[in-house]
Amino acid sequence: MSSLRTLKFYATPVHDCSYLDDQQARTLFVDPRAHVGKALYSQLSDLGFRRSGSHIYRPHCEHCQACISVRIPVQAFKPSKTQRRIENRNQDLLIRALPCQLTAEYYALYERYICERHQDGDMFPPSPEQFINFLIEGMQDSLFYEFRAPDGQLVAISVCDRLDQGLSALYTFYDPDLDRRSLGVNAILWLVREAQRQGLPYLYLGYWVKNCRKMNYKTAYRPLEMLLDGEWQRIQQGSKPD
Repeated sequence: MSSLRTLKFYATPVHDCSYLDDQQARTLFVDPRAHVGKALYSQLSDLGFRRSGSHIYRPHCEHCQACISVRIPVQAFKPSKTQRRIENRNQDLLIRALPCQLTAEYYALYERYICERHQDGDMFPPSPEQFINFLIEGMQDSLFYEFRAPDGQLVAISVCDRLDQGLSALYTFYDPDLDRRSLGVNAILWLVREAQRQGLPYLYLGYWVKNCRKMNYKTAYRPLEMLLDGEWQRIQQGSKPD
């Protein structure tokens, strides 16, 4: 069993940044041969690491600190009026937790979502192999939270890891035709409530990047904690991140 003391890390060569145009980045990966159990993965999450498939990583750029890990302290969370309306609008959805798996129904929703919402992203074009590599391989204590309309229609999947100290929201994909439901926002709000129900302190949201428009939504959840200079610092309601 690996520990923080024995764990090895590997830095990638410089590559194009996924978040900022015309920027170069470097990534630090946990040794893929290491056995990373739930306790160690939880520790790594508190140090700003994320998981993508079987890879556990953290930005490691020499001259840039734009990628900031963020988490919601769920017991202190206070939804905005807009967020309360979104929760109320989606109260009819049926949610259940299932093992991470590839099904024709799940992949069809994923493919539509990527093709309609993320044609400019790293995951386009989608494929079943990519789905497996990204959302199924390397599972920790992981689940698919399935959101269905009252008629049984699958409208969203939220992929989540369970940590010792919280939940880690890895990815959510949803029906791109149901804008009125704000399914991405609703999935985060539901995970906040689920962490509260389980008595867990935090919901981890990955990285916030100030100048990346696609990351702006993360600061709508307050209070929010940011990992700054190695310490988690709380951003209160009404204040703006620097």
